[in-house]
Amino acid sequence: MSESSPTNPAASIPDADKPKIELQDEIVATEHIARIGGSEIVYTATTGRIVMKDEAGKAQATVFFIAYTRKNSEDMQRRPILFSFNGGPGSSSVWLHLGLLGPRRVLAGDAGQLAPPPYQLVDNDYSLLDWADIVFIDPVSTGYSRAAPGEEAKQFHGLERDIESVGEFIRLYVTRYKRWASPKFLIGESYGTTRAAGLAGHLQSRHGMYLNGLLLISSVLNFQTIEFEPGNDLPYVLFLPTYAATAWHHGRLGADLQADLQKTIQEASTFAAGDYAHALFQGSALPAETHADIVRRVARYTGLSEAYVEASNLRIEIFRFCKELLRETRRTVGRLDSRFIGLDRDAAGERGENDPSYAAIQGAYSSAMNAYVREELAFASDLPYAVLTGLYETWDYSKHQNKYVDVSETLRASITQNPFLKVFIANGYYDLATPFFATDYTVNHLHLEATLRDHVRMAYYAAGHMMYVHEDSLAQLRIDMIDFLNDTLTTR
Repeated sequence: MSESSPTNPAASIPDADKPKIELQDEIVATEHIARIGGSEIVYTATTGRIVMKDEAGKAQATVFFIAYTRKNSEDMQRRPILFSFNGGPGSSSVWLHLGLLGPRRVLAGDAGQLAPPPYQLVDNDYSLLDWADIVFIDPVSTGYSRAAPGEEAKQFHGLERDIESVGEFIRLYVTRYKRWASPKFLIGESYGTTRAAGLAGHLQSRHGMYLNGLLLISSVLNFQTIEFEPGNDLPYVLFLPTYAATAWHHGRLGADLQADLQKTIQEASTFAAGDYAHALFQGSALPAETHADIVRRVARYTGLSEAYVEASNLRIEIFRFCKELLRETRRTVGRLDSRFIGLDRDAAGERGENDPSYAAIQGAYSSAMNAYVREELAFASDLPYAVLTGLYETWDYSKHQNKYVDVSETLRASITQNPFLKVFIANGYYDLATPFFATDYTVNHLHLEATLRDHVRMAYYAAGHMMYVHEDSLAQLRIDMIDFLNDTLTTR
């Protein structure tokens, strides 16, 4: 049958004459009760997509969000509110949502004790909903968020445009839901911490929206600290304490270092920032005797052989470490969480086939989110929920050509201009994506005035990038975050 057949009259209408379908907001509200912090909390879940438009009214994108607001609050418009997102770039907010903050939590298990599918959702006793309302944001091309028809998604895929679009969503939400008078916090994870620091400056300068605090989970603000490239010796120094912690966890260190994790981390950190950094600084001018000593000590703290350290020219790149540490057992260690181990077909390769710590939790969070949104939150969409899209390699950093992305100065300026802005940073000892010592280095180089240095609070946990998969760390993280949030508001 031809397209011009009278049985298909719409096919004969020119595209220009066809009625255009205007994008509309899709919002669903449902009522729930969950046990949080030892008490039953009654709350409303507002789920949906908001159409983002330019000032001329043209649709640019639809942004998916899930907002939780506690019912029966004495003054809703002044209740604290958290805006949450993950990183990637290209990640939805599912990890912080179903792992740490939301009123429901997926039981995925932990290293060595993974739960099998299908996965169970339970009330999250560690959520912060008893303390503040929470809004989870999926940036464009993640979750159910999409560019509008006729708009290119890549216009949102870059450092500055991402900050602008997420910032516009926050402004719009705060305006529509009358939350300008609420204390406001951002909580981001991984690249989401880069976004959060950028947003602090953007919201402050563009909209006059002064935040009360940032909560940064597994932070990266200065990309020079994590980019292994020729001529940049900084990551080799900053990753070494996490190599030591990882080797400790897998029992690869000498007996004296295996005795006490904290002592070992401190000793490795002192060596990394001192003799090791000095040795790498000297390059080929390093005396042979000193070179041999550094080889021995790097091997001592990393659990690798002296021959491997020598062959690597003293410089252990992260993916090589993940492959080499347990090579003799044909196992690899995780990047996001080095407590997890995996298997590769080729035990002789330089890099693992995948990150076993991501593979261990991907299925649980993805399937739980797809079921949860439709079945409990009553939001129906046939679009695939994009948990993690491959935007990392194509993300636009064009304004940072010939230099490393660094938003730490944006954070410093935001704190200086808004002296009520406080920052909490959570670090995992087994995080090989954003190592704790790299964050220590960044914070110590913020150049904050002495009177403002206590505005940044650090905390450390015996887990990885997503430290909340370890329940003891999850419980402590809730305590630490609530202490921070309370202190932030009582010192206004």
